[in-house]
Amino acid sequence: MDTEEFELPASRRANERLHTLIPGGAHTYAKGDDQYPENLAPVISHGRGAHVWDVDGNRYVEYGSGLRSVSLGHAHPRVVEAVRRELDRGSNFVRPSILEAEAAERFLATVPTAEMVKFAKNGSDATTAAVRLARAATGRPRVAICADHPFFSVDDWFIGTTPMKAGIPPTDLTLTFPYGDLKATEALLAEHEGEIACLILEPATHAEPPPGYLAGLRDLADRHGCVLVFDEMITGFRWSEAGAQGLYGVVPDLSTFGKALGNGFAVSALAGRRDLMERGGLRHSDDRVFLLSTTHGAETHSLAAAMAVQTTYTEEGITARLHALGERLAAGVREAATAMGVGEHVVVRGRASNLVFATLDENGQPSQEYRTLFLRRLLAGGVLAPSFVVSSALGEADIDRTVDAVAQACAAYRKALDAGDPTPWLAGRPVKPVFRRLA
Repeated sequence: MDTEEFELPASRRANERLHTLIPGGAHTYAKGDDQYPENLAPVISHGRGAHVWDVDGNRYVEYGSGLRSVSLGHAHPRVVEAVRRELDRGSNFVRPSILEAEAAERFLATVPTAEMVKFAKNGSDATTAAVRLARAATGRPRVAICADHPFFSVDDWFIGTTPMKAGIPPTDLTLTFPYGDLKATEALLAEHEGEIACLILEPATHAEPPPGYLAGLRDLADRHGCVLVFDEMITGFRWSEAGAQGLYGVVPDLSTFGKALGNGFAVSALAGRRDLMERGGLRHSDDRVFLLSTTHGAETHSLAAAMAVQTTYTEEGITARLHALGERLAAGVREAATAMGVGEHVVVRGRASNLVFATLDENGQPSQEYRTLFLRRLLAGGVLAPSFVVSSALGEADIDRTVDAVAQACAAYRKALDAGDPTPWLAGRPVKPVFRRLA
C-alpha cells in the first residue's frame, strides 16, 4: 500500500476553476481529469523541450505531448522563430496570403503522393471534408470506417457510432470494417454494392499492417469504385515525413494530416488526387462541394510553424530520432516490468515512435484500476505519461528517469497483484474511458 503521499493542491483548485467555467474542465476529452487518478490531474503552467511544469511547481518528463502533436518538444527554437517572424506581419487577411502558396508547395514536396492540399485547424474538419468529398464524387451515401481505430472526427458521422451519441440523430449510414481483414471488408462492400463512398482508416496502428493489407485495400477500393482515405493524423511524420503512405508505398485517394504537422500550433491538412480535390474548387463543371472554408484555417503563423516543422524533420532526421528514443524507452520499460515480475501485465505496444502501454489484471484483461495505480506512481516519480509517445526533445537522462519511475510503479503493481486487489493503491476512483455513455 502507498506510504508516500503525492499531492497537487494548486492543481486541484485549478481543476475546480476549470470545471466551473468549461464543460468537462478541458477543451479535449482526452485531457479531462477523469483520465487521471483522483486529485492527481496536473494543471500545466508551462513547458520547454520534453518537460512541463504544473501550477504546484512540479516538473515532469512529458509523453504524448499535446495528444501526440508536439513531436519536437515544447517551444522548439526553429518553430518559435518561424512563428515570431510572422506575428508582426499580420495573421489573417481578406485575401489569401502568399504564405499559403508557399506552405502548400512545402507540404506537397514533403508528401509527394498528394497533388493538392487544403489547410484547416483540426483533424475533425479535415476528415469530415474527406468524407463529404468522397460522397460528392461517388454519389453514394454510406461511409465505412475501420472499427479498430479509436477516433476519426467530432462530427456526427463518427461520434454517432460511439457510446457518446447524445444529441446525434439516428443514422445507419456509417458502417465498420475490421483492420487487417480483407475478406470481411470485401464482404461489406459486396453487401452494400454501389452504396459505400469511402473506406477510411488509420493506415497503421499499434501493430504493423499485415503484409499486402494496404495494397489489398487499394485494390478493393478501385474494384468497388469507392474512395480510399488514410487518416494520417498520427502516422504523419512519426512513420515517415510523408506518413505511412510514404513508408509502405500505397497511395490513397485522399489523406488527412495534423498533430505533428504544427508542433502544437493549430494546423491540419486534407490532401489528395487533383481530380477529387478540385471538386472543392472553382475549376470544374460539376456541383460545387463545400469542402473546407475556415476563417482561421490559413493563419500565417500556423502555416509558418508547419513549414518549420517539415524543414526540421527533413534536415535533422527527426523520424529516425523518434524511433531510436522509443526503442530505448520500450526496452527499459520492458526490462523494469520483467524485473519486478509484472512483464505480462505492464505491456508496451506500438511502433517505437508511437508507443502506448497496456495495464492488465491478474487475468490478463485491460484494467482501469491497474492503470490508475500505474499512473499514480509515474506522477509521483515525475513522469506525466498517458502514453509513452516520445518527442525528439527527450534526452537519455529523461529516459532513465522514466524507467526508474516505471520500476517503482511496477513494484507497487506486483504488490497489488499479490494482494488480489488494487483498490488500496488507488486513493480514489479509477480513471475512466473517454467514450462512455454516462458522465
